[in-house]
Formats: sequence, structure tokens, C-alpha cells
Amino acid sequence: MIQVDKKISIQDTYGDRFQHCWGCGPQNDNGLHAKSYPSANGEQCIMTYTPNGQYTGGVPANIFGGLIAILFDCHGTASAAWFAHKHKGLELTEETVIRRFITARLEVDFKKPLPIHEEIIVTSEVEEIGERKVIVRMEMEAAGEVRAKARMVAVAVKDHM
Repeated sequence: MIQVDKKISIQDTYGDRFQHCWGCGPQNDNGLHAKSYPSANGEQCIMTYTPNGQYTGGVPANIFGGLIAILFDCHGTASAAWFAHKHKGLELTEETVIRRFITARLEVDFKKPLPIHEEIIVTSEVEEIGERKVIVRMEMEAAGEVRAKARMVAVAVKDHM
């Protein structure tokens, strides 16, 4: 099992104007408030989320694919921000205002249905880091089985975006 230091979520270090995402924004009162954390060794990022019944899909008792994509989207961009931050030799502290990344491309492979009310674990690893681009690979599991995989190309945004 990957050890996570849950002191500070990556999303909580976004600058104020970038904290309003419905999926992961700490300042969005109606959002999911998904949180991503670097692993203890900093080589992966981890998100856990337990969906309730309102996210059911076309197959009863399983979540809809859009929520899967949202969780990958939010976790992937947070992971890209962390991997770029770490690549510069920086730490994640309460004073950190991490550089924000957005999705340029997201490929999702749906493997098996994800059950409602079951904890989902999303893990990510960096594939490539460039000056403004980070490529992230992710897996989503529930009940000990990989249910979906994703690959994201994330790009850093300018603060005036």
C-alpha cells in the first residue's frame, strides 16, 4: 500500500482564483471537494473518493462514466502540478501556491464498472515532464480491482488566464 502524507492536499495549494473547480475546488461549496496527496516518497499521487447514489450510471449500483472522467481530470491536473513542483526541488507546505495545470488531453480506458458506495483509489505517476507540459498516467481501483486507466497531457497556465 502506498503511504500518503495527508497534511496538505495539492488542491489546497492552488492560488485563490484557481480554487473553484466543481470537482476539486476547496472554494466551491457545491462541489465534490476531491483531494489529491503526494505519496510519502513523492513518486506518486493518491486520491480517494467514495461516491454516493446520486452518481449512478446506466448500470444500477455503478457510477456513471462522467464521474470517472471528472476524478481523473481533477487528480491528473493536481498530480501534474505536484510532479512539476517536485521536479524543481520544491516542497509542499502550507505557504505553497503551486503552479496550476489544466487538461490538454485526457484518454480514459474503462475496464470494469465502479460500484456506488465503494471507496475509489486513484493513483498517478509521471510519464514525462517538460517546461510547460506534464504527462501523467493514472489507475482507478475499487474493491482491489483496477476499474479504469487514464493518460493525461496537462499544461501549465499563466496566472492571468
